[in-house]
Amino acid sequence: MDEQAFKDKTKRLALRVIALVEALPKRIAAQVMGRQLMRCGTSVGANYRAACRSRSTPDMLAKLAIVEEETDETFFWLEQLVDSDTIPRATVAELVAEADEILAMTVASIRTLRSRR
Repeated sequence: MDEQAFKDKTKRLALRVIALVEALPKRIAAQVMGRQLMRCGTSVGANYRAACRSRSTPDMLAKLAIVEEETDETFFWLEQLVDSDTIPRATVAELVAEADEILAMTVASIRTLRSRR
């Protein structure tokens, strides 16, 4: 997948996270988890774009590590929403699959860059 396609993929993830958070129940716990999910789920794309503008391989590795962390945190909050019975697992299944694909591709990119050094 090329850089632009991956940017588009992370942007779609952010938009889907935004839609999910907007649809959450208005209960306090749901809203707190939603805010956390909003922060990390939208951060994935922003940090990937920053990584694309890196000035060096170490800089890119550092920024891709943030993409990896934010994607993993996105998984955490999605799991919390499901495990707390706030939303059904089926509601987030596609979102989880998309985040999993982004995470796998990010980790593969990190490994490739490290092997080149």
